Amino acid sequence: MTRDVSTDTPALRQRPVGSPFGATSTAEEVLTDVDLSGRRALVTGGYAGIGLALVRALAHAGAEVLAPARRPEAAREALADVPGVTVAALDLADQHSVAALAADVDRPIDLLVLNAGVMACPETRTPEGWELQLATNHLGHFALVNRLLPRLTSGGRVVSVSSLGHHHGGMHWEDPMFERGYAKWRAYGQSKSANALLAVHLAESGVPAYSLHPGAILTDLGKHLTEADLDDVLLTDAAGDLVVPTFKSPEQGAATAAFAATSDLLADRSGAYLEDCEVAPLVEGDGLGDHGVRRWAVDPAEAARLWAWSAELAGVDALR
Repeated sequence: MTRDVSTDTPALRQRPVGSPFGATSTAEEVLTDVDLSGRRALVTGGYAGIGLALVRALAHAGAEVLAPARRPEAAREALADVPGVTVAALDLADQHSVAALAADVDRPIDLLVLNAGVMACPETRTPEGWELQLATNHLGHFALVNRLLPRLTSGGRVVSVSSLGHHHGGMHWEDPMFERGYAKWRAYGQSKSANALLAVHLAESGVPAYSLHPGAILTDLGKHLTEADLDDVLLTDAAGDLVVPTFKSPEQGAATAAFAATSDLLADRSGAYLEDCEVAPLVEGDGLGDHGVRRWAVDPAEAARLWAWSAELAGVDALR
C-alpha cells in the first residue's frame, strides 16, 4: 500500500531544504556568515572529536560555550586555546551528576547540543540497572534537556546527535535494558533511534529541535570496537562487494550539527533528521543502510511513548 505523503508527518519533515552545504563542508564554513555574539551554547562531549570541532566553530562565530565533560581536566586542556569556553563536570550516566550540572546553569541558553555518547561498549550497567548506552546516549541527555528547558530562550534550538547506527533498530520495547541478553550493536541502534525520537517529541511540543547523522569519522567513539565488530558493520552493495565508507574529518563531521543549530532554512523542519548538512530522505526497510532515516526514528507516536517512559525513569518532565 502506498502512503499518502501529503498527510504523512515524517515524510513532510524529511523533505530537503536546498542547503548550500554538503558532505565535505566544515562547521567553520557553515558558520562563516553567522554571528553568534551574545548567544550561549551548551555542548556535551565538546572536548574531543566532532564535539571539539563544533565548540571551536561556535566560539569562533562569537558564542559563549559551556562544555560539560566527564573528564573536566582533559576538557580544560583540550579547550585551553578556545576563548569564551567554560568547562564543568558532567557524567551523563549518573542522573545525580546531570541534576547538579543543570542546577548550576543559571543563565539563558540559546543552543543545546546533545553530542556526547558511547558506542558498542561491553555490557555495563548503571547503579539503577540501566544499560549504559541507553543511559548515557539517551536518558542522560533526556534528563539534561528537561532540566534545562526552562533556560532555553525563545527560538532556542536543541540539536541531538544521532547516527546512521539507528538503522540497527528502533526501541527494543520487549527488553529495552537488554536484561535477557545483551547485543551491543542492537543496544547502540536503540540509543541512536532514541536520540532522534527525542528531537521529534520536542518538535511536536513546540520546541525547535533536530537530530542528525554526523557522518563516519575516526574518533575515540570507536575505542571499544574489535576487528569482528568492524566486520559486523561493513556494508556491501547489491553485487555483494564491500562498500568502504568515506571518512570525514572532525571539522566536516561537526558541520551538520552547526547547520542544524543555525540555519534559517530549517525553520519549518523542526523534528527533522539531517545528514550531510541537509534534511535526510526517509528510507524504508530494515538493516544497516548507507544513508537516510528509518521511519521508526522519526515516528511521532513512538517519540511520545519514549518520552513518557523516559520521564518515568528519570523522574523529570518539563513538558507536563
